[in-house]
Amino acid sequence: MHYYFITGTDTEIGKTFVTCTLLHAARAAGLRAVGYKPIAAGAELIDGTWSNEDARCLQQASSPGFSLAQINPLCLREAVAPHIAAASEGVVLDVPPLLAGFEQLAAQADCVLVEGVGGFRVPLDDRLDTADLATALRLPVILVVGMRLGCINHALLTAEAIEARGLALAGWVANTLAPRMNRLDENLEALKARIRAPLLGVIPHSPAGPAAVAAEVRLPGAL
Repeated sequence: MHYYFITGTDTEIGKTFVTCTLLHAARAAGLRAVGYKPIAAGAELIDGTWSNEDARCLQQASSPGFSLAQINPLCLREAVAPHIAAASEGVVLDVPPLLAGFEQLAAQADCVLVEGVGGFRVPLDDRLDTADLATALRLPVILVVGMRLGCINHALLTAEAIEARGLALAGWVANTLAPRMNRLDENLEALKARIRAPLLGVIPHSPAGPAAVAAEVRLPGAL
């Protein structure tokens, strides 16, 4: 079974795009695959229902048969840090229901990719953050590195935080954020030399969708 927690070096670095790309790669390998976005902040009212754009992308990239409510059980309306949005809406963010949602998907799929919210340590309330959710899930982690100036520091600090929680870093994906990054190859080499986990793929800057670039990445293991 291929169950992973997907985190990133920051927000807006293509975590959803990479997760969708990995889902397409898993499906191409013959796996029943689904994305899980336990918490999303930022929603639109579509046909009378509030939904998150990232969650809708995950549903489209997943194998058929999974509802949006299964993929994203907790959808907060305001596009701010989840603990701020939850407090504003009177919502209590609690880990056990989110774990139950994962277990339901895991019972129906060969591959479940759990996408976090923001970076690795985004607060959920006064006590918990997304690192606590990853720890409770006990899943190996895939790190999405947004390739831009400062990415080496951000990636190494995040990898260190993942390992400090006792979680396995299963691999990392380099996502090219701009048409041109100065010294991209040198940055990639610096990261490969310092991150003790395999590089799972380099996604080029491209207007093509996740399905078109799925061949650029692989899940850890035999895929």
